[in-house]
Amino acid sequence: ERAVGALWSFGKCLGALLPVYLAGYYGFSISLVLLGLMLYIGWKHGRIEKVMRLKSAMYLLENEREFTTQKVFRAKRDLPPWVNFPDVEKTEWLNKQILQQAWPFIGQYLEKLLVETIAPAIRTSSIHLQTLSFTKVNIGDKLLCSQALKVVGVKAHTEHDKKQVMLDLYLYAGDVEINVEIKKYFCKAGVKGVQLHGKLRVILEPLIGDVPLVGAITMFFIRRPKLDINWTGLTNLLDIPGLSMSDTMIMDAIASHLVLPNRLTIPLVANLHVAQLRSPLPRGVVRIHLLEAEDLTAKDTVIKGLIDGKSDPYAVIRVGTQIFTSHHVDSNLNPQWREMYEVIVHEVPGQELEVEVFDKDPDQDDFLGVKVDLDIVRKARIWFNLKDVPSGSIHLRLEWLSLLSSADRLSEVIQKNQNLTTKTSDAPSAAILAIYLDQGYELPMRKGSKLPSPMAQISIQDTTKESKTCYGSNSPVWEEAFTFFIQDPHKQDIDIQVKDDDRSVPLGSLTIPLNRLLETSDLTMDQWFQLENSGTASRIYAKIGVLRIHLVEAQNLIAKDNFMGGMVKGKSDPYVKIKVAGITFRSHTIKENLNPIWNELYEVILTQLHGQEIQFELFDKDIDQDDFLGFKLSLRDIINGQFIDSWYTLNDVKSGRVHLVLEWLPRVSDLIRLEQVLQYQSQQSYQNKAVPSAAVLFVYVERAHGLPLKKNGKEPKAGAEVALKGVSFKTKICERSTSPRWDEPFHFLVRDPTDETLTVKLSHSWGQALGSLTLPLKEVLSEPGLVLDRWLSLDGALPESQILLR
Repeated sequence: ERAVGALWSFGKCLGALLPVYLAGYYGFSISLVLLGLMLYIGWKHGRIEKVMRLKSAMYLLENEREFTTQKVFRAKRDLPPWVNFPDVEKTEWLNKQILQQAWPFIGQYLEKLLVETIAPAIRTSSIHLQTLSFTKVNIGDKLLCSQALKVVGVKAHTEHDKKQVMLDLYLYAGDVEINVEIKKYFCKAGVKGVQLHGKLRVILEPLIGDVPLVGAITMFFIRRPKLDINWTGLTNLLDIPGLSMSDTMIMDAIASHLVLPNRLTIPLVANLHVAQLRSPLPRGVVRIHLLEAEDLTAKDTVIKGLIDGKSDPYAVIRVGTQIFTSHHVDSNLNPQWREMYEVIVHEVPGQELEVEVFDKDPDQDDFLGVKVDLDIVRKARIWFNLKDVPSGSIHLRLEWLSLLSSADRLSEVIQKNQNLTTKTSDAPSAAILAIYLDQGYELPMRKGSKLPSPMAQISIQDTTKESKTCYGSNSPVWEEAFTFFIQDPHKQDIDIQVKDDDRSVPLGSLTIPLNRLLETSDLTMDQWFQLENSGTASRIYAKIGVLRIHLVEAQNLIAKDNFMGGMVKGKSDPYVKIKVAGITFRSHTIKENLNPIWNELYEVILTQLHGQEIQFELFDKDIDQDDFLGFKLSLRDIINGQFIDSWYTLNDVKSGRVHLVLEWLPRVSDLIRLEQVLQYQSQQSYQNKAVPSAAVLFVYVERAHGLPLKKNGKEPKAGAEVALKGVSFKTKICERSTSPRWDEPFHFLVRDPTDETLTVKLSHSWGQALGSLTLPLKEVLSEPGLVLDRWLSLDGALPESQILLR
């Protein structure tokens, strides 16, 4: 085949040169040669055009409906939607009889909103915009009662939930004129005309048997609407330092409030649980396998298209605000990606999967696209033809994954996912987690008693999402929803950090292991949680528990005490150091023993669980320097296991292992369980004379009032010391006041709550006594939920002197 091809190419070259040779041989004029060449080129060009016209006619015949629709849409983009969608109804009556009459009043409200609400918010957002004002706001013609917003079609969904009314409104917006002035920079700019097209879904639910018949109105765009703004004075506006403005930025701002998964919910009745309407659980998950493509258009051509080249294709996948980009394949019109993505579907019907294929270029990527309605997806492996290009198709495998409200099949799903391989770094998920961040309460103040501007960072493994910032409030109301893909709920934690708006000042933190959710009946936790490292009244939740470490024994340790340069083997004098959460425990030393038995018990209260490790170090006790053995354990593995009885091999040594029993004791508030623990621990004995704890006592020292003055008549600098059975903690010392506020938490291990007493002593700078309190813990056991939260009188002080403890 190569030889024939070479001969054929040689023959074509010879045939092209032969007329030139003959013209010179017979002495023909150059004019005749040029004339013949022109006739040949004209005939060739006419033949190519004839073939192209024939192909176009055949394509039009085969794709008449699709071609006609696209042609009409290109000519007139505001074509009424009922042309292509027969289930969409006309709404001229709505525009003429309702919107047109009501628009002057709607316009007045929108103008008032811009001037009185939006303008002040913009002025406070940047130092460069403090002199901004709206000089003209015209939303529609008031004299002619023409509205800037029109509904060009409506579709009602009656096939789904009978307890709601679901409408899709096809909107068109225009006829808007807004002028703005920033006096500081002598800048005048504005908007003269807006073109906005989009489909707005309106849900009326719940339907109730009383006026106004509907509990709330929820609205959102299923996908990003198309926006085109006619700016005036945009160049002047962009000259302002620190300011950038574009249609895309404005569309991003709209999407952050009104495009799925974001919703605008307006309650119409009182005592309505708006959270379920504003952030309902998703309908399901679609797993998208981007497999391959075929016969893509060659975009990288040479010599202005005379020679076809290749393309460097990559794909962009969109579902609402969820966007994924594949890797690009160099010089290939039949690329294979073999990538997997997962998207959360909030609305069916309505949401679409958009796949766009581009050719990677240094300057601007060329478009090579297709849309898939997610309503058709259940489990499909389909080739889709690309639109708006001469050729090309893309191969997708789509899986619809429904959500279950129990963990019965979780282990099965996790095992199945482990067998799947993909080029993307993330493994397939086994579950989704929906977090509704509602509100905070009594967060700590900033320095100087200033109100904070709190925001929350929610992290699961390597994914972090941020809430909005609530400015100037220590009881913020966020009302935001977040969703996460979860690979294995048994091994992952929720980490929440509440910070001031500059992200540097912490206001509290919280860690919740996801396996706590699996223990609930409906996989749901809906409650206040207490924040750690915050004020005593600051609430979210602190997963606090006790880690119990039983150091049992070791075997086959290395002999470190050698003699005569190692010629004579000796023994070791081993002891163990255990480090966790900044606390170090040390066992006793066992002389000359390579198989020591310690049988010692240690306990530690843990409040911060995220990413912590327990470090075990074995040493040989020497006169000069102790020799190191050692290993580390992950705290997460211990929490997941709850109870571990195992041998652990030492690292970086030839031999040696240690026997440990590790227990994670989560928080309970059950008096019956407490009595069982007391009976169990009385039967245990350890060589370090440790007695296992039966409970943990949480003491929140909040504030005091009515403290006595100093002997010289000045207000005291009060501090509080909290003690329980030889263990004591001190609060900070407050500034001079007879009503100090500490807001500090402390934790104690309690051996026998029926026989122990908590002592609190107040003093001036740890000197002059200001009062004391003695509280038998059995008083706490008689309280509901084992929680005592009240003012307590102080002994040795004034009659009105009290302290608030929780």
